[in-house]
Amino acid sequence: MLVASCDPDDVTRTFREVRNVRVSAAQSGAETVLFRPPALTDGERAVLLTELYRRGTAWKLRAIGQGYADGLAGLATDFGIEVAEADDAPAARGVPAAPEGVPAAPEPGRTPATGPAPASAPVRPSLVKPPLGRISLDKGSQVSLSMDKGDRDLVVTVALEWDGGSDRRRQKGADLDLYALFVPAGKALRGALEPGSLVKSGHSPQGRPVLPGGEPAPGKGNGKKKGGQADVVYYRQLGSLTERPHIRLDGDSRVPGREAVRIVRPDEQGYVLLCAYSAVSNGFGSFRSFGAKVVVDDGRGSTVTVPLYENTKTRYWVAIALVDFTSADGAAIHHIEAYSARMTERRPVLHPDGTIEMNAGPVEFKRR
Repeated sequence: MLVASCDPDDVTRTFREVRNVRVSAAQSGAETVLFRPPALTDGERAVLLTELYRRGTAWKLRAIGQGYADGLAGLATDFGIEVAEADDAPAARGVPAAPEGVPAAPEPGRTPATGPAPASAPVRPSLVKPPLGRISLDKGSQVSLSMDKGDRDLVVTVALEWDGGSDRRRQKGADLDLYALFVPAGKALRGALEPGSLVKSGHSPQGRPVLPGGEPAPGKGNGKKKGGQADVVYYRQLGSLTERPHIRLDGDSRVPGREAVRIVRPDEQGYVLLCAYSAVSNGFGSFRSFGAKVVVDDGRGSTVTVPLYENTKTRYWVAIALVDFTSADGAAIHHIEAYSARMTERRPVLHPDGTIEMNAGPVEFKRR
């Protein structure tokens, strides 16, 4: 959505004063599209100009030009976004509030009886959507967590949980390991494929850097093709919260239970792929038979469960979920559930464009 708004702190401003608004959309090899919204003369303080959306494999552009007299706050509310009210009006204008029970002193040269009523305090929009509550993803689906990426207190916890499935399964072995493969924001690319797409051997990540000044698209043979230099947090490389990568694994559980990584500094994160590894000593049971699932919790009222649906045996790796921190909404959680080939120990590879290549990473055995 492309939106224009008057200064929220100045309630006297409206779009009546604005002339010759024009929106243009240019695409290489095509004629430029122009849109001039109608004149807004009824006190509108915000306007929804255009909408860009995906329909199948094509992008669509819709001209709208809808005005809102209650400003950006009213527009945001239409999209289900909670709008935080400002503090009381006197404090918002820098005027100290009178103590309780004591009438406020009039301004010089004005009496309470004859002075004009002060303008109401402007509403300061907080463009954060309400929390999701508890939801579970369907196979292949995705959902977005709304977040302020500059929030230094935000901690996203991603856990691999498993109960072993059954007594028989637990007796055979149920040691799963959580791997968090990651691409920092400074290395992340926006490519032609949607993040979370599965690619085959030979894929060369291409795209523009997510961050201004980020690393350009790597060429072939950059040393990461087989995952030898992959960025990963797991039981032998726990990571850190106080320095990069700002991702840390809490520990290694060798019995049914829970392993969790905590992720902070979302502004420095690009893509994080959550994978599970089943030690060879566990035998050939499917990940689903272990009762395995990934649970993402933002600590702000949103908990997203990413379950497994397939009973695939003789597979030692599964890529379960991708958390895309490059999403404009905050962080998009994709249900992946992609398995390694039969009997292979090569772990998945997460490319800089957020695509996933199975059976391409290094081999690393873990035995009891």
